[in-house]
Amino acid sequence: MAFVWRRQRAARTRPGREAAPGAGGSRAAAWSAPERPLGSWRAPRGEGADSSGVLPEEILRKVRRLEIRTRAAVTEVFAGQYHSVFKGRGMEFAEVREYTPGDDIRTIDWNVTARYGTPFVKKYVEERELTIFLAVDLSGSQSFGSHGRSKLEAAAEVGALIAFSAINNHDKVGLLTFTDRPETFIPPHKGRAHGLRLIREILYGRPAGNGTDMAGACERIARVLRRRSVVFLLSDFLVEAGPLDGPLGTLARKHDLIGVEIRDPFEQAAAAQAGTPAPQTGLRTGWPDLGLLEWEDPETGKRFLFDTSDPAALGRLARAEKAREAAIASLFARHRVDRVTLRAGEDAVDPLLAFFRLRAKRLARE
Repeated sequence: MAFVWRRQRAARTRPGREAAPGAGGSRAAAWSAPERPLGSWRAPRGEGADSSGVLPEEILRKVRRLEIRTRAAVTEVFAGQYHSVFKGRGMEFAEVREYTPGDDIRTIDWNVTARYGTPFVKKYVEERELTIFLAVDLSGSQSFGSHGRSKLEAAAEVGALIAFSAINNHDKVGLLTFTDRPETFIPPHKGRAHGLRLIREILYGRPAGNGTDMAGACERIARVLRRRSVVFLLSDFLVEAGPLDGPLGTLARKHDLIGVEIRDPFEQAAAAQAGTPAPQTGLRTGWPDLGLLEWEDPETGKRFLFDTSDPAALGRLARAEKAREAAIASLFARHRVDRVTLRAGEDAVDPLLAFFRLRAKRLARE
């Protein structure tokens, strides 16, 4: 869960958005502590902005900086893995040639054979052009970050790695951003300028919603993408598994679906061991004991009191989070959806590369 600790009454929201009740379920909020800052609490939307958001030249500068940061990984690290990780759409006809002993007789082109009086066979090649599609969660919880950058900023970096890898291989890439509704849809195209546009939209788009409707996003993608594509679903997956079952299963049957889970280390530590004494030392791990605090849900704007010194309350919270995570893992396994988990405060290249290598080995065996 993402938490926001409020010592002041004024809520901090994304520029141009109000923390109002919305869809997305109950979540703890994104925590801001002026005395002890844990890092980047909000994605840098609207810094020095006019009525349309961040100034265009500033947007361009920051997006290009992200492109430069990911360029080396795209050209040197991912280049050798890209086509081994993703299968083409199938086989396409290339030409006919004369039959030679050993050719599969099932490939004989009987029309050409009858015309020329000698056997000819059809030659096929694997169609390698791919369509890559990014579906990126822009809900309120994505703005949380305790180690120098938010989950949304990490999603933008992952999106840049994937998008520019596709563009370097002359493949098309598209985007859907979503909250509690579909936000921005950009059809798949090629080219560097198109890739920069996608990253700009992830970082600096101005979503109308604040909650999370991942099921609706899956349904929208299944409707609009008619050609089989490789779909990357980037989110913290702080959702209930039940409503997602049908739409995610449908999307996974139509497309090659890969879940990219982006979590914050603070959230993971809290869920795993909130308030639990460490073995041997007996010292408390997870969240600090700060007593009774007011929290705010970043997606609904609802506030509530939570006692961080109560082991029973922390235990209930940890158990609920573990149950939710187990349900999401079971959902992905049931629909045979690959999933990779990244931490927002850490480099994304190594875990992505390790995931791609494992996936390539599995596809080679199939």
